[in-house]
Amino acid sequence: MNKAIVTLAAALALQSGIALADAYQVQNSSPAGTYKIDPTHSMVQFRVGHMGVSEFPGRFDAISGSFTVDAAHHEADKVSVEVPIDSLDTNFDKRNKDLLGPDFFNAKQFPTMTFTSTGVKMKNANEGTLTGNLTLHGVTKPVTFSLRHVGAGPDPWGGYRSGYVAKTTIRRSDFGMNYMLNGISDTIEVQINIEGKRQ
Repeated sequence: MNKAIVTLAAALALQSGIALADAYQVQNSSPAGTYKIDPTHSMVQFRVGHMGVSEFPGRFDAISGSFTVDAAHHEADKVSVEVPIDSLDTNFDKRNKDLLGPDFFNAKQFPTMTFTSTGVKMKNANEGTLTGNLTLHGVTKPVTFSLRHVGAGPDPWGGYRSGYVAKTTIRRSDFGMNYMLNGISDTIEVQINIEGKRQ
C-alpha cells in the first residue's frame, strides 16, 4: 500500500479517536436516568496488608446492578450492587482458594456481597459521599464511600454511559472475618469502579 495513504489513514484514525474521546468529556455531571451497570467495564478492587511488611491487591471480576441519578435532587439518587464472591481474583490460585474458603469469605455459605445505598450527598457536580448498607459474609453494616463522577457521554453504539469511582475503608472483623488478624490486616481498602449504560 502507498506509504502516503497509510500515513493519511493513520492520521484520520488518530483524529477520529481524539474526537471520540473529546465527546466522552462533554458531560461533567451525570444526566438524570437509570443506568444499568456494564460488568465488562466495572469491578470491585481491594488492597490488604500482609504481615505488616507489604500490601497486595485483589479484585472481584463480576458485578451487576444499577444506579439512578436525579440531577436536580441528588439526595434521591440510588445505587444497588451485587457481587458474586467466587469472582475473586488475587492472581494466585492457591490464595484465591484460601480466601474463598471458610476461614475468610466462605463463598459456599455466603455466595454474594451486596450494597444498597441509603443516601447521596454531592458537594459539587463531581464529588460527594455515598452511604449505604454493605452485606458481606452474612453481616450487614453501614458504610460511607467517597464518590467521584468520572464522566458521561455517548458511546459508539448509540447508547449513553456514565461512570463513577467510589472508595472506602472497612474492617473485615466487623463482618465476622477474624482469621489471622495478627498476620493479615483487619483494615481493607475498597474501590468500586462502575460504568453504567442509561436505560
